[in-house]
Amino acid sequence: MKYIYKTKGTCSSSIEFDINGDVVTNVVFQGGCDGNLKAIPKLVDGMTVDYIEKKVKGIKCGFKNTSCADQLASAVREAYDSLHQTDTP
Repeated sequence: MKYIYKTKGTCSSSIEFDINGDVVTNVVFQGGCDGNLKAIPKLVDGMTVDYIEKKVKGIKCGFKNTSCADQLASAVREAYDSLHQTDTP
């Protein structure tokens, strides 16, 4: 499933990715720091939601309370939870 997440508090404006079960692929950031946002997708491609959260959740950028990596952790969790929300009665 393709998922688009609008970021909050970062230079990037959104993150697009595919999620299949709990595996994340094809991550693309819109805007932000070019080099970092080319590297992050390569590093997390094929990883699980839990793994991504453990590695990048809570990372801050400068004096900001978040970062593009932290926003990715939020995005993949939101996507995963929304997929599984329909599984509960």
